[in-house]
Amino acid sequence: MATTRIIPMHLNKGKTIQMCLNDRTEYAINSEKTNNGEYISSYECNYETVSSEFALSKREYFQITGRRQISDVIAYQIRQSFKPGEITPEEANTIGYEFAKRFTKGNHAFIVCTHIDKKHIHNHIIWNSTTLDCTRKFRNFWGSTKAVRKLSDLICTEHSLSIIENPKPHGKSYNSWLGDYDKKSNRDYLIEAIDRAFEKKPKSYEEFFSYMSEDGYRVIPGKHITFSHSRQKRNIRCRSLGAGYTDRDIGAVILGNKADSSGRKQKRFEKTTLLSDIEKKINSGKGFAYENWAKKFSSKQIAKSLLFLKEHEFENFDDFIKGLTEKQDRYRELSEMQKSVQKRLSEIAVLKTQIINYSKTKDVYVAYRKSGYSKKFYAEHEADIIIHKAAKKAFDELKLKKLPSIKQLNAEYAELLKTKKSSYEEYISLKKEIREMMLHKQNYEFILGINKDENEKTEHSPRIEK
Repeated sequence: MATTRIIPMHLNKGKTIQMCLNDRTEYAINSEKTNNGEYISSYECNYETVSSEFALSKREYFQITGRRQISDVIAYQIRQSFKPGEITPEEANTIGYEFAKRFTKGNHAFIVCTHIDKKHIHNHIIWNSTTLDCTRKFRNFWGSTKAVRKLSDLICTEHSLSIIENPKPHGKSYNSWLGDYDKKSNRDYLIEAIDRAFEKKPKSYEEFFSYMSEDGYRVIPGKHITFSHSRQKRNIRCRSLGAGYTDRDIGAVILGNKADSSGRKQKRFEKTTLLSDIEKKINSGKGFAYENWAKKFSSKQIAKSLLFLKEHEFENFDDFIKGLTEKQDRYRELSEMQKSVQKRLSEIAVLKTQIINYSKTKDVYVAYRKSGYSKKFYAEHEADIIIHKAAKKAFDELKLKKLPSIKQLNAEYAELLKTKKSSYEEYISLKKEIREMMLHKQNYEFILGINKDENEKTEHSPRIEK
């Protein structure tokens, strides 16, 4: 599943708000594309009069606030598309409505128009830039593309729909993405034709070439098996197709010495990852492991775990564990450093206090010593003498040969504080990431049926303070 970025709809020069809104909404509510309006839903408005209702809210907004812009944003649109054959129009409209309600937080009127005129079902979601109470306006924000995609992916994952594992930066329409993803090379087409020919179990080369000709392929005489096709600019030798499709492989299949090569070659645009493995497991009959998992965790938690894999691509579960272990090791390292730095900061604070106290009471203690440790003098200056002795005792315990200056201690304190602050952000971030990954790890173990006891042997989980 994919979505485009938020598309602002501006007030065009020389046109009224009503005219601009009509221009924008007419395409979305087209009866031919929405099965005579069957696949249109709306919130706090009627789709048949949506442009008039949006225009009325603009007038009320101006009357309440007195604000008006020369090039005003009158509405926003998002296109939301789905993988062909994966969803019904009714389901697509429901998902679009849920997305719009959650994204606008129920503060803006909107329509969701589900188009079924293309091979891929897609939604046109249009919402009023003015809030329902006509006192504020929706403001597009920095990072809105990512926010739109993340929420849309989350909702689609909750409904067990496909999402793009590696979306292109800056957003991309589903039409464009599908065109890239679904586009096959001439070699892909040839492989599929060979697979279809093998399914018919040819007994000879002549029979094999005959089946290939049904798909529009013509064999080119020569040392190697070579095919041409009207869509190809150049002839293709079978040996260039890779394992399972070389001259020797084709001959072995025809002679019955080798199993059918159909499906042996994985298409180049398909990539196996931990995410695809988990999705395959979920969709393969939804067995006992999945049922246990689904009972233990809500659909939103499941969706978040799948989206985490989408954003952090891992080749397999071991790769995921390796990533988790690296974060745990780094967290322990930062934790020890934070404790060490904090201990030294405390020592410096105490040492500074003792040095200051020692300096302030030095003259009193010298006089006390000169008095021959007079009891009368002690009684008159007891507090100063006690403080001085405590400071001297602290220095003896630290075994300092020479007392550092306050200036030196201040400089060291400032440097240590800087070090602590610079690593603290990473420390807190890692704590959060590890907690999240531990939750996802538990989810993945349930769905993949991984033996928990075996995995615990390789796990080195740090204790994270709450």
